[in-house]
Amino acid sequence: MTALTTPAQPLATSATGAHSSVLDTLRERGFLYQCSDEDGLGRALSAGPVTYYVGFDPTATSLHIGNLIQVMAMTHLQKAGHRPIALIGGGTTMVGDPTGRTSARPIMTRVEIESNATHFRGQIAHFLDLSKGQGFLVDNAEWLLDLNYIAFLRDYGRHFSVNDMLRAEAYRSRLETGLTFLEFNYMLLQAYDFLEAFRRHGCTLQLGGSDQWANILAGADLIRRVENAPAYALTTPLLLTSTGEKMGKTASGERVWLDRDQTSPFEYYQFWVNCDDRDVARLLAYFTYLPMDEIRDLTATEGAGLRAAKQRLAYEATVLAHGTADADAARSASSALFGNTDGDRATLDDLVDAPSIPSIPIDASRLQDGILIVDLFVHAGLADSRGAARRLIDGGGATLNEARVDSLLTVGTDALHRGILILRAGKKRYVRITVS
Repeated sequence: MTALTTPAQPLATSATGAHSSVLDTLRERGFLYQCSDEDGLGRALSAGPVTYYVGFDPTATSLHIGNLIQVMAMTHLQKAGHRPIALIGGGTTMVGDPTGRTSARPIMTRVEIESNATHFRGQIAHFLDLSKGQGFLVDNAEWLLDLNYIAFLRDYGRHFSVNDMLRAEAYRSRLETGLTFLEFNYMLLQAYDFLEAFRRHGCTLQLGGSDQWANILAGADLIRRVENAPAYALTTPLLLTSTGEKMGKTASGERVWLDRDQTSPFEYYQFWVNCDDRDVARLLAYFTYLPMDEIRDLTATEGAGLRAAKQRLAYEATVLAHGTADADAARSASSALFGNTDGDRATLDDLVDAPSIPSIPIDASRLQDGILIVDLFVHAGLADSRGAARRLIDGGGATLNEARVDSLLTVGTDALHRGILILRAGKKRYVRITVS
């Protein structure tokens, strides 16, 4: 089996220049990180439609923006005439991918997995055209759950070198903390997925995050060994900030989900508009369809001048995820709440009426008796503990009804404004407390 010990480096330029335009598009927009055979893939993409797939294990109730990099790369390939397969890991989720984990994933039931998979299918179909043979949604539970284990090991396990597998980062990093035999099977199963996608749909390209490089490469090699056919591995970069930290959580520490009930369109918009200046150009390339020349023009400025670029990023990204109506509403609410280059900040009455601010109820008796402001911030989810709330308040980063407060304050019914309390943490994290 092809050795898995030498990681490919991020791809910057073409080796020959003889690649299809879509490969150049992926490279220019930053999606192209590793490729097993860039020249061969370029020729295949130029010769005609290529079927490609990305796997999504339904370990959560929604996809998040870290998954969205692969989805956006898929859309660029489909726009160029190639055919996507979105593979739901109903079978592999029962094993659990050890990649990036310090311990084994919790075992999930079939009911939980299928419930999550249903949400994934709807979200993926929002971005890709899967109608009339333009693409496919498949679930690897269809072929993995009924495998004959002895026959599988005999027919396919013999193509895998344990020595090579242990050199893969996902396994090597777990040897000290413990790697279960269940997890050790994951690479074989993902490689077999690629083989099944090849046999059923003629799939010759698998995409995934750069942390999946060894698994994807193993599948391409299995196809070459078993079917004597070419297959290609391509990875996208992980979604990191300019400082190298994982991106995809809000200021409150919540992951940014595609599900509107977990991350509202307004919160989604706010995540993008609050991104670091250094990340704007890259995020515009990933998460919008704006031409690269326009992106370069938008981000040619520095400092406050990037505000317009961030607003464009937030709007375009929200349109793609939630539609124009929700993006318009999120943009209007953001402008009303926080102002922009042409407007004023919202008044307290505006904040009370703003539908975009999340509401948290509190029992009337707690206000009648009086509640400490630090407990109120914890109740609202704006602080994880009393200590965190106290530090936030003492640092001047918290307000009640747009007025700074003392961490020793006790809040009663006399603080209500039109029956509401408006809490703010930092510059833009608002919660509306309603009395029940």
